[in-house]
Amino acid sequence: MNKGGFSWKRLSGISAAKSRVSRKTGVPLSRSGRNQKIGRMATGGGCVIQLVLGLVAITVVGAVMLLA
Repeated sequence: MNKGGFSWKRLSGISAAKSRVSRKTGVPLSRSGRNQKIGRMATGGGCVIQLVLGLVAITVVGAVMLLA
């Protein structure tokens, strides 16, 4: 079942303390968590493809309005 083994950090409470700090400050302490948060902030929480398609649509509409 559980193959994680024994963890001194969990026993000593370091893991729980790090989790509490992350929740209170809103800044993840892991590198991957920080990267994900930055990615969400850059794209507004959406998919990058949706962002690009929106910019393309705005550009096309602007070009059509200039030609009309």
